Amino acid sequence: MFYRRKYYLVKSGFTEILNEHFRETNPPNQLKHGSRLAGRWKKENKDNTTEIFAIWEYDSYDEYLRIKTAIRADMEHVKRVQAWYDKYGGKDYVLGNYILEVRHEMLQSTLD
Repeated sequence: MFYRRKYYLVKSGFTEILNEHFRETNPPNQLKHGSRLAGRWKKENKDNTTEIFAIWEYDSYDEYLRIKTAIRADMEHVKRVQAWYDKYGGKDYVLGNYILEVRHEMLQSTLD
């Protein structure tokens, strides 16, 4: 198995907007192409930011790469994401003002 963590650091006032976007956009598209969502969590910080992260599961790293390529080639999905960014001022504006950090991290089991 291969696991990936998608991490966001978000201004707290933008948390629900991002969560709604996630629910409506990411799982349907990820699941359609074969990803499995292990879960998604948040942690509110005292500095008016919120950490949000999801753990995704794949059969292998190669399967993850195949799925990632399929998702990026899914023009319907790309258009939905672009429209969402545009609604909030454009991708650069959102990433500069609401979403302060984004990370994609490979996770390694300590039990293998």
